[in-house]
Amino acid sequence: MNRKELIELEAEVRKRHESCELRLLVCYSTPCISSGAEAVKAALDEELTAAGLATSNEIVATGCMGPCSRGPLVTVCRAGQEDVVYEKVTSEMARQIVRSHIAEKTLDENRLPADFPFLGKQVRLVLENSGRVNPESIDDYIGAGGYQGLANALYEMNPEEVCDEITSSGLRGRGGGGYPTALKWQLLRKASGERKFIVANGDEGDPGAYMDRTLMESDPHRILEGMAIAGYATGAEQGYVYVRGEYPVAAERLRKAIREAERKGLLGSRVLDSSFSFRIDVRIGAGAFVCGEETALMASIMGRRGQPVPRPPYPTQKGLWGSPTLINNVETFGNIAPIIRHGAEAFAAIGTEKSRGTKVFALCGEVAESGLIEVPMGMSLREIVFELGGGMASDVPFKAAQTGGPSGGCIPEQHLDTPVDYESLQALGSIMGSGGLIVMGENACMVDVAKFFMEFCLDESCGKCVPCRVGTVEMYRLLARICEGSATERDLENLEGLCAMVRDSSLCGLGATAPNPVLNTLHYFRDEYLSHIRDRKCPAGVCRLTEVPFAGMGDELLRRIQAGRLDGEAF
Repeated sequence: MNRKELIELEAEVRKRHESCELRLLVCYSTPCISSGAEAVKAALDEELTAAGLATSNEIVATGCMGPCSRGPLVTVCRAGQEDVVYEKVTSEMARQIVRSHIAEKTLDENRLPADFPFLGKQVRLVLENSGRVNPESIDDYIGAGGYQGLANALYEMNPEEVCDEITSSGLRGRGGGGYPTALKWQLLRKASGERKFIVANGDEGDPGAYMDRTLMESDPHRILEGMAIAGYATGAEQGYVYVRGEYPVAAERLRKAIREAERKGLLGSRVLDSSFSFRIDVRIGAGAFVCGEETALMASIMGRRGQPVPRPPYPTQKGLWGSPTLINNVETFGNIAPIIRHGAEAFAAIGTEKSRGTKVFALCGEVAESGLIEVPMGMSLREIVFELGGGMASDVPFKAAQTGGPSGGCIPEQHLDTPVDYESLQALGSIMGSGGLIVMGENACMVDVAKFFMEFCLDESCGKCVPCRVGTVEMYRLLARICEGSATERDLENLEGLCAMVRDSSLCGLGATAPNPVLNTLHYFRDEYLSHIRDRKCPAGVCRLTEVPFAGMGDELLRRIQAGRLDGEAF
């Protein structure tokens, strides 16, 4: 396929879609599939066939539509009318939707309002195709403008100009650190070596996070196109998508997308009939959280044990098999095609001065509307939780929002008006992370939250360095003692000292950031720690504190009793 054929196919697909009297979009992401989307689609197929209307109407299995807690979701698209989205659709309701819409009527029952804040306040850039195209159809992607960014790069720009466009956009890595994307690209472009590699990191492991999984499931060609553009800009001819082992649907859709792209000449040799060649393979991780760290990830791709190594050298200097390698998060690659297609200026107009563009979040926890959202950088946490999210799911007041997963922190109520961008979250002792956002009410114990994340970190530690291997275990033990009511204020001092040691001396980012939830909750919720220690009470009523004899004694004597070192002293 050449550029002219790509443009012709796009026009052909658009015309075919416009000729459909009715397009029924069924969400086929993992949450909707698990709640019955396959049966819903089968019912729609049966109803259209029975009515003899299957040829003039179209049913599309799409990616995620966003409001995951309301699935299965069906969107009805009809020319000249606003789209109608139905929630919690059953097989019988699916049949009624077909009957009603063919009769030019609509159902009020289970219909999301047109001004539904969860959908209406988003700015969908990375997710613009999610819920609109069939992720298993390359024609659908091309009909939505897919691979035009790659064509623009190959036919209208040289590699340096592509890198300059990414620089002008201000795009920062969406994997958590916020490192300038273009700087990595420039380093790889200038690196010397016979081979260069592009890696898309899809190994998200944060509790409550599923942004990367959804993007890979919903719009796999967008990731492939972004990687191919990166390959052209940097001189790489081989790419790998590293997919978490727990994401079988994402892995299968990516493999199918790669096969389709190769058949149409959009990947492989002589991409779009140009002199550029680029191949992509999928690699499956074994579920180790530490493989989100780039050096451990590369070791896993090469078939080795996923353990980090010291840096420098950095991957752009010495990466896969000793060759220069670029590693970006899959959401980062999801931004590339729109930047090249529409220009850096349009992208940079979204967000804040230092945090450009949009960010995808998995909004979950004690919030009324949970699901996947994409919002401009700089939107306040209050607007995200109380407008898009609809506020708290129960009458329990808001207490904190946890961002950044095990490497992040909890943002309390007094900072709800903080703009969500890299600098603002860091100033509060948290991080953007890959995009998990967990809302908690007053019934959450912050000591217990810190203990949960520490248990996660000690379990996921690769064990290579002592500070992380031993330090996370000891921090967890101290947190457990506080939750049990058997800790002393000396234990709290030891906990803070351990946090500093593990943070400053761990080999990789897992250990260096493992103390963050502890330090953050100590900063904002220290009174809860002291209540557990001094009063032997959990303010949230979560922890079951044990009855400690002689609780009124001095702290030092109590500590000695618990340690079994009274040395015969009477009391």
